[in-house]
Amino acid sequence: MTDEPDTKKTPVSKAVGKKPLWRRLLKLSLILGGVGTVTGVVLVVWAIIYYGRDLPDYRQLANYEPAVVTRIHAGDGSLLTEFSRKPRIFVPINAVPQKLIEAFLSAEDKDFYRHNGLDYMGMVRGNLRNVMNLIKGRPLQGGSTITQQVARTFLLTLDQKLDRKIKEMILTLRIERAFSKDHILELYLNETNFGNRSYGVAAAALNYFDKALNELTVAQMAFLAVLPKAPHRYHPKRNKERALIRRNWILGRMKILGHIDDATYQTALEGDLVMAERSGRDEFKAEYFAEEVRRRVGRMYGTKKLYEGGLSVRTSLEPKLQAIAERSLQQGLVAYDRRHGWRGRISSLQIDDVWQKRLAAIKKPLGMPSWSLAVVHEVREDGAIIGLKDGTYGFIPVEEVKWARAWRQRERLGPKITDIAEVPALGDVIVTKRLTKKPTVVLAGFWDNKGEDIGSVSQYGLRQIPAIQGALIAMDPHTGRVLAMTGGFNYATSQYNRATQAKRQPGSAFKPFVYAAALDRGFTPSSLVLDAPFVIDQGEGLGKWKPKNSSDKFYGPSTLRLGIEKSRNLMTVRLAQNLGMGTVMDYAGKFGLNNNMERSLAASLGAGEVTLLQLSAAYGMLVNGGRKITPSLIDRIQDRRGKSIYKHDTRDCIPCRFIGADRSDEPEIQDTRLQILDPLTAYQMVSMMEGVVQKGTARSVGRAIKKPLAGKTGTTNDSHDAWFVGFSADLVVGVFVGFDRPRSLGRYEEGSSVAVPVFRSFMKTALRGEPGIPFRMPAGIRLVRINRETGQPAGVTDKNVIFEAYKPGTEPRVGQFAVLDGTAPIGKTKGTVRTGTGGIY
Repeated sequence: MTDEPDTKKTPVSKAVGKKPLWRRLLKLSLILGGVGTVTGVVLVVWAIIYYGRDLPDYRQLANYEPAVVTRIHAGDGSLLTEFSRKPRIFVPINAVPQKLIEAFLSAEDKDFYRHNGLDYMGMVRGNLRNVMNLIKGRPLQGGSTITQQVARTFLLTLDQKLDRKIKEMILTLRIERAFSKDHILELYLNETNFGNRSYGVAAAALNYFDKALNELTVAQMAFLAVLPKAPHRYHPKRNKERALIRRNWILGRMKILGHIDDATYQTALEGDLVMAERSGRDEFKAEYFAEEVRRRVGRMYGTKKLYEGGLSVRTSLEPKLQAIAERSLQQGLVAYDRRHGWRGRISSLQIDDVWQKRLAAIKKPLGMPSWSLAVVHEVREDGAIIGLKDGTYGFIPVEEVKWARAWRQRERLGPKITDIAEVPALGDVIVTKRLTKKPTVVLAGFWDNKGEDIGSVSQYGLRQIPAIQGALIAMDPHTGRVLAMTGGFNYATSQYNRATQAKRQPGSAFKPFVYAAALDRGFTPSSLVLDAPFVIDQGEGLGKWKPKNSSDKFYGPSTLRLGIEKSRNLMTVRLAQNLGMGTVMDYAGKFGLNNNMERSLAASLGAGEVTLLQLSAAYGMLVNGGRKITPSLIDRIQDRRGKSIYKHDTRDCIPCRFIGADRSDEPEIQDTRLQILDPLTAYQMVSMMEGVVQKGTARSVGRAIKKPLAGKTGTTNDSHDAWFVGFSADLVVGVFVGFDRPRSLGRYEEGSSVAVPVFRSFMKTALRGEPGIPFRMPAGIRLVRINRETGQPAGVTDKNVIFEAYKPGTEPRVGQFAVLDGTAPIGKTKGTVRTGTGGIY
């Protein structure tokens, strides 16, 4: 190498002409053999033949595809997360700034665009230096060109043996003959490890300076050129002085070689070396959703492509709805948890001069939202004074403690709080939340460690991390796109996704599919079904099965509408017996709910197992008019080159190919969804389930949200699981609440008290400002004025009147007899004939 300035700038795109192999061998032999030219040539030829036999195939570098980060994006383009083993950002050579290339060439290989892979004079100088190093006991130094480094990095090991060095030289010559200089430099800049979890120069620019390549200063470019030698030795924080010395040397080389002028050199020299935290990576956190996407992409393409393939995954998630979902579920779980008492303090510590250090040393429990650990300093009649780890104080008023009755087995409560000292005691470490909407209070007669009056402090509430878990899903019922998903109280507490992984009994939330089968078999919403005791012998040694309503009461003949609104178990079982469980199973299969279901009458009450995702999709098929949908979290996947390799919507828009720029009309795309349920039946079910929200088990939703909504509650035996799945015309939302190890939610707890409030909170916020859209009625539906309770056509003086939906020819008429044959219930000898409605009695 020479130290003369290279005043002529070498263009990146220019490649060096290839000299014949014999000339390069002769050159090398002269160096190795001196005057013994023939001996040198023989040695070189022998080395090439001997060491070149089993070398790696250098031609694989022609199709270089480095391990690149896979990015997961929300539906609006927001970054959700990244997956990679080596966080690399690939950048083509024509996108690398010229000054950055010159910085690397100045540091590593100033003659890169002139030599043929091996810098022979540089090798001589390096060998002379290493002789001196051996004499002085110093480690050997390398003098490799960039091409040699590429050969070593991609195809060989990093050991310092002679045979590895010879193989490296042979591969270097072969690589130089096969590829352009630009391609070799592209390999080098994208593969090199720059430290700080930075693979490739683009990732290094972001992780060290929070900048894109074209935003770097000359000084920053020179520093990046420092790193390939030894990233750990030149870390800008741990070894700043050493890094500055090396950076300034490279700046000097750039000036000597004519890449920068004196003014630029002086400015760069004066610049400080400051590492910047990466701030441009704004992520919207949706951990449960992102992890489910990771699992699905891994199943589709394998883990190698997931972590190294540089995929771009556009998901269906809507950040606004996701934020509402997480907040609604957390608030609902906290509200349930507070109803069932306080499980006690986190820890305790001594109150002295170092209490703050002791508190800071206590590990924060996993899954705490924006809450704080605090220690009780003093308990007063009107509340408790607490200290926080930052040294500040707060006050918990007595009304924020009254909920904290002692927790008892089976989710029962201890006695009411009569004295605040029954809950927090001096030195107790508790979980608190700052009450930002409450004013500060003045604490008279309380001083800090220095004996100073602390004055006014913020108010706090007593909190605890819920033991209960749950999940919420929001879905587009027309496409199956999952718009929001949260699978638990907090991802840090548990990564188990209760929306997609937990298979639980849906209870009464399964009933709509039994009723849908009945509507397709001649029943109408006003058909009467007997609500009376039902007993069936299950077989030898199994005893008799005696289902009952949640109220433990019997109501006599009732309409199908009333049965779904009030969630009557006895009516549903009697209906399923009449239809036959084979029919019920067939309908469950149409909606994707029969995988874990036995052919027994108990299954009609939701004794099978489903996931929240499956059940939410099934409800979506009711509100969308009976069309089949497949739940999907992924809209599109593109490979590293931008080619779409997966699309959820596979429909072909043929008219789009012929629409000119002057056309403004929207093309019609064929609806390819399978019709699995009569649209008239689907609408009848939606109408009946609308009654659940208006008059039934979810009427609190109807009172709070004055918009068309429908749904169904679900509660399993002994209240182990609580469900509510509901929908508007264009949004279906499913909620599940239960313990991971199933146990009773407690007396009086059911879907209407546990899951419905979560749904109500979500929908109230999600639909705020949106118009109320009526459920879409298909052609052919007949609306008839009837008495809600009797199912008979309404008279002039009737008060409890609704418009009921009927299929053509099934409308009730005064004086008309309707008979529906079926198996007579236990205790009855025959079906009873009723005027107008028909049914099972």
